[in-house]
Amino acid sequence: MTRDELPRLRTVADYQFGAGAGRALFPPAEDQTVTRSTSGRPRQVRADDGRLVSYGTDGRFTLGLEGGRRLIEALDDPRARVVVGSESEPFVREGKNVFAKFVRDVDDDVRPTDEVAVVHADGDLLAVGRAELAADAMRDFESGMAVKVRAGND
Repeated sequence: MTRDELPRLRTVADYQFGAGAGRALFPPAEDQTVTRSTSGRPRQVRADDGRLVSYGTDGRFTLGLEGGRRLIEALDDPRARVVVGSESEPFVREGKNVFAKFVRDVDDDVRPTDEVAVVHADGDLLAVGRAELAADAMRDFESGMAVKVRAGND
């Protein structure tokens, strides 16, 4: 990663996930590998522990499991999270989607298409994915997909 890329990627992370997310995802003392598109634009950012984020053409990040883990460690609960209980834990770990009736808590600021970490009520990271509903709808609905899971933490 070049010196001028790091501040820009941190700014995008802080905007998308909240203050402190940029430093959590991209700490200064860590070596990170960046894969690039043919135009030279960052495509994926990886650390030794795995993929942190992919950088979409829309200028937003999609989370990898390691990126989700770093976010939940750095951000106050329930920021950037959807919380589920034990009844859906094994399915979500396998990469199955989260349905609204199983959502126990959610960050009030979650909107459709936001990237979120799916965590168990005890705080364990289960998966990362894209919110399909707004936070209020996740709480109120008894049916429908709440989070399209991208990767489960099995």
